[in-house]
Amino acid sequence: MIDRSLLDQAGGTIAGSDELALACHVGPDGDALGSMIGFGLAARNAGKKVVASFGSPFVVPANLAFLPTDLLVAPGEFPASPQTMVVFDVGSADRLAELGSSAGRAERLIVIDHHVTNDGFGDIAVIDPEAAATSVLVADLLEILNWPMTPEIATCLHTALVTDTGRFQYSNTTPSTLRLAADFVAAGAKPAQISQKVYEEAPFGYLKAAGVALSRAKLDQEVGMVSAVITETELEEAGVDWGDIDNLMDTLRLTTEADVAVLAKVHPDNRVKLSLRSRGGTDVGALAAELGGGGHRLASGFTFEGSADDAIGEVRKRIEAHQ
Repeated sequence: MIDRSLLDQAGGTIAGSDELALACHVGPDGDALGSMIGFGLAARNAGKKVVASFGSPFVVPANLAFLPTDLLVAPGEFPASPQTMVVFDVGSADRLAELGSSAGRAERLIVIDHHVTNDGFGDIAVIDPEAAATSVLVADLLEILNWPMTPEIATCLHTALVTDTGRFQYSNTTPSTLRLAADFVAAGAKPAQISQKVYEEAPFGYLKAAGVALSRAKLDQEVGMVSAVITETELEEAGVDWGDIDNLMDTLRLTTEADVAVLAKVHPDNRVKLSLRSRGGTDVGALAAELGGGGHRLASGFTFEGSADDAIGEVRKRIEAHQ
């Protein structure tokens, strides 16, 4: 359960700040970007001077480009020593990338997050692993601040909630989650439009890239793992980028014979970024933490220096060890 006094402290600090510098984790997903922008819009409406950003590569994912982005500035334009810095959906300081230096020099650093692997950093750490999304905590914070929920803000926060609950299909969906979704819709969020933008649109090249990755997917029935690999070169050949293939994992994890799905994204600098999903039998958040990453029990990720095969092999070892 969340310590409500921490939310009150965060609200008091924010209310007393004229300027706010907001950040979310590098490679933002719907919850990170939606929570940050939604809060930023509310703060701006309340008369605060607001900027928001995330670490390089500074590219808004294509399926989230419908969200209002006028608050966003490139990392190089972010305040070096913010008065009050608020970070959203950031499980550890290193996930801020180059904005970590601003966090270190901020007069006050507030962390709003729901990752179970977050041990707490900053001056005020509002962390609730039981929250379905960081936007749940943002909604609580807006209520404490008495900042009104406009349709734009509701759209951002509902996008965050939809994506982190897998369209309300994941086990983190509770009655309170659905009640909050109803509140967002009542405030002006349009679920059909959000779902279409997030889940039902992709460039034609996505089909080519997905076909390449899925054609060489491997099923390891001994440990209940399905895996696939996609390279940056293959994305370039298909005319798409990393943000265009976010939904590839949803296809990979359909495999009924596997509890764990692994998507390895190979970058040209010898880095492999792995996304992990579990049907419930494996705590992939703990597994990723062992490999220097983090996330949630059923969804997590980490970065590996080396080959995709070696990275997937490390995942396999840990699944086997936990069985």
